[in-house]
Amino acid sequence: MIEVLGWVVLLLPLVAAIVLALPSGEPSRPFSRALGVAPIAAAFAATVAIFISLLGRDEDDRLVTSTLWEWIAIGDLSVDLALQIDALSVLMSLVITGVGALIFIYSTEYMEHDRDYRRFFAEMNFFVFSMLLLVLAANFVFLIVGWALVGLASYLLIGYYYDKPTAVAAARKAFVINVIGDVGLVLAAFILVRELGTLDFAGVFGGADGLSRGDAELVGLLLFVGAAAKSAQVPLHTWLADAMEGPTPVSALIHAATMVTAGVYLIVRSHAIFEVAPSAADVVAITGAVTLLFAATVATVQVDIKRVLAWSTVRQIGYMIMAAGLGANVAAMFHILTHAYFNALLILAAGIVIHAHAGEQSIDRMGGLVRHLHLAWFATLVGVLAIIGVPGFSGFFSKDEIL
Repeated sequence: MIEVLGWVVLLLPLVAAIVLALPSGEPSRPFSRALGVAPIAAAFAATVAIFISLLGRDEDDRLVTSTLWEWIAIGDLSVDLALQIDALSVLMSLVITGVGALIFIYSTEYMEHDRDYRRFFAEMNFFVFSMLLLVLAANFVFLIVGWALVGLASYLLIGYYYDKPTAVAAARKAFVINVIGDVGLVLAAFILVRELGTLDFAGVFGGADGLSRGDAELVGLLLFVGAAAKSAQVPLHTWLADAMEGPTPVSALIHAATMVTAGVYLIVRSHAIFEVAPSAADVVAITGAVTLLFAATVATVQVDIKRVLAWSTVRQIGYMIMAAGLGANVAAMFHILTHAYFNALLILAAGIVIHAHAGEQSIDRMGGLVRHLHLAWFATLVGVLAIIGVPGFSGFFSKDEIL
């Protein structure tokens, strides 16, 4: 049952993206809205069912691998189209589909008057499918496929307003920097094939102790190149603030719950390699620490409300990367969960404020909004208290765990 539900979770957003992308004459907004939101909500419900099923199993029995077909067989190397369902992939899927569903619902009204309503939901569903493929893949080949598709989907979404030069430039920058990370990931996969003869997670991580110290360190550093590009770590951080050129729901989806946390997921998933590559793990931790301090400093001099939140995102990802580099994997994943909700809350509340100001994004021209935007004010207050770690709010518990 879990195996079937895993494929349902993965394929629902893909089917929705394909149907929405097909030409169909005059677009129907109610149809686009229903087909855009329903699959992601159903995927979340299926993920919850998987989560409950795993809870009912013994701890040693909470890893399920489902193979659809053998894709490549060359000598001793075999690559299957397979999903790995375990605690880590289910947590990421819950965040992607859960926060994603809320963002999709918000989008139905936020993008109501957009001329390309149908294209927006097609690209959003394609992005969610790509992220789910990335976190559910059972081997490095399909993880890399999902990794690349996430880069493509982010390019389409950041440059959604293709007639706006700054949006096109931001999309191009994000795509180029992410390709740098893709190269690191592919090179790491080549070394793993040469040394271990497999790309399946079970074989790679089970045989990580067999890697020489030099190979382990090199693989760890190459994996981190991919993680740093996707998660906007210094010096590959410059794309993320510019990515705010996309619509606000896109910013919430990319910056809060999905794309920027992919690098953290990769490091945590590959913890067996970093355990035998301590120098690479140190580089990860130090880079995360430098990034969080740098991003927090830059954020203090921003006046664009979305850029403030973008640099805040870089800082929070720095926390996660630092924790993962130190081996505090549970703390890193806990902060992914809390950050997804409070950061998405802040970005979506900012979208309400921007709409109310007819597109104005400068915080220097805002003030006294509580009298007019009660819901946005309350949502922002809750999000801010969580992100700065006030006791009783989610950010306090996850940040304290890391520290």
